[in-house]
Amino acid sequence: MKKLFIVANWKSNKTTKEAGEWLQAIHDSHVAINPDEKEVIVGASFTLLPTMNWFIKQNNLPIKLAAQDISPFEEGAYTGAIAVKQAAEFVSHAIVGHSERRRLFHETDEDVLAKLKQLLAVNITPVLCISDMAQLDHYLAESKTLIENADKILFVYEPPTAISGGGAFHAESFEVANQNAGEINKKIGRKVITLYGGSMNQDNAHEFFQLENIDGGLIGQASLNTEPFIQIINS
Repeated sequence: MKKLFIVANWKSNKTTKEAGEWLQAIHDSHVAINPDEKEVIVGASFTLLPTMNWFIKQNNLPIKLAAQDISPFEEGAYTGAIAVKQAAEFVSHAIVGHSERRRLFHETDEDVLAKLKQLLAVNITPVLCISDMAQLDHYLAESKTLIENADKILFVYEPPTAISGGGAFHAESFEVANQNAGEINKKIGRKVITLYGGSMNQDNAHEFFQLENIDGGLIGQASLNTEPFIQIINS
């Protein structure tokens, strides 16, 4: 049985109180999370990470934390940026290259690769979003680091047309998602961990998790409430 990686992306949602209530509900549900079989990771805003980290440790929850973004620079005079050394106090993972960051904040491939390099230097696992194969081709052409460290990265195939956020978005067909995830393996030259992102929810997660080339999911809207997220974990 393959190991599944289930990553919640809360985006710009939840106060400290709401994040605490979410974690408490997960704790009280006694949902079974065997770390050998499933790795559950929650991507939360930086403001929430210290409190969430404390709760997880105090209650021995088998949940890891992820930053939703990271600075492409080391520590220094970069107002408003969070350096990897700062994030490493609270997280084991960080999401980079999400299409919302690229579309709304005008991040380039070069920005994403710089962030990737920063994360790998401090052993934070990058959760690298891939919108399409042309984008991956450019990453591979520009960075030997990506190929050399592919086993330390969680790749996410996440077509922008499928990303949920309140609009009329729909997940790709299982066949197409599986095919494109497999294409990532081919381009890297070996099997890597590849998640699917974009309108995955409690109704379709089980089918996605059964696909040969899909090793889990990046869950957006369906991760905000514990009930559907627990159903996804149980998938």
